[in-house]
Amino acid sequence: MEFSVKLSKLVKDLGLEVVYTPCAVEEIKIISADVNRPGLFLAGYHEYFDPKRIQICGKVEMSFLEGLDEKERTERIHALFATKPVAVMISRSLYIYDTMLEFAAEYGVPVLSSAESTSRLMSDIISILGVELAPRITRHGVLVEVYGEGILILGDSGVGKSETAVELVKRGHRLIADDAVELRRVSNRTIVGAAPENIRHFIELRGIGIINVARVFGSGAVKATERVDLVVELQHWDKTKNYSRTGLESETIELMGLEVPYTVIPVHPGRNLAVILETAAICNRQKRMGYNAAEELMEKLGLENDISG
Repeated sequence: MEFSVKLSKLVKDLGLEVVYTPCAVEEIKIISADVNRPGLFLAGYHEYFDPKRIQICGKVEMSFLEGLDEKERTERIHALFATKPVAVMISRSLYIYDTMLEFAAEYGVPVLSSAESTSRLMSDIISILGVELAPRITRHGVLVEVYGEGILILGDSGVGKSETAVELVKRGHRLIADDAVELRRVSNRTIVGAAPENIRHFIELRGIGIINVARVFGSGAVKATERVDLVVELQHWDKTKNYSRTGLESETIELMGLEVPYTVIPVHPGRNLAVILETAAICNRQKRMGYNAAEELMEKLGLENDISG
């Protein structure tokens, strides 16, 4: 499935000046997460040029054009706009040649300007496009932020995911999504979760109904997105199963091609799941920093050889 982002989002988020547009910027869609500086293209090398990418002209490109005579400059600019790139952006509020606007009108290419440096502008655009155009899936579960750790809570319907999330919110943590969690792989190391816009900030509690967490607990109790640092699966207690008691084993689960730390927490009357999840968040952060309490205990008991074995 191909995703897209409206050019109007970049204009709004980055404060871009619309110099020319063939139609409303809301109607122009970006489908490539990559951007390009067309210096090589302007110099005459046209191989591997992708017009689906936003073209960013900075000081190097504009200085190169300035050094050409008028006829050659016009030819180079014409060649660029004739490819009909999705958009051309000029950084540092540099001077835009009239021929650029003429060819932009001829080929229907949006031209935008930014006061930012070229590197900062590229970084900001890549950051936005990387999230908006990232591959995504939707999982049934709850996503919360606990002590800065994003915890994706999975489990069968009725196991207590939403109730646990509300208890965590009451304890000062934040809700990202309930019931449906939209997961996006924004890089080769990171998965970010969010709620679908139409159900954002809402949570369902059996026996009570639907509540708006932002209205009930305040805007500080919710967050738009969060990285998934840990996956916790809540399971009804099964006395025939052997659950981890030491934490020596570091389990992971495959999520969109990435391995994410994973743990199973059995649900049993009398267990405070909110406190357990708080502890799980802290332990997950400690493990990422290189500390494992179970390993330290084994060493103090003189059983470190059993760990390696």
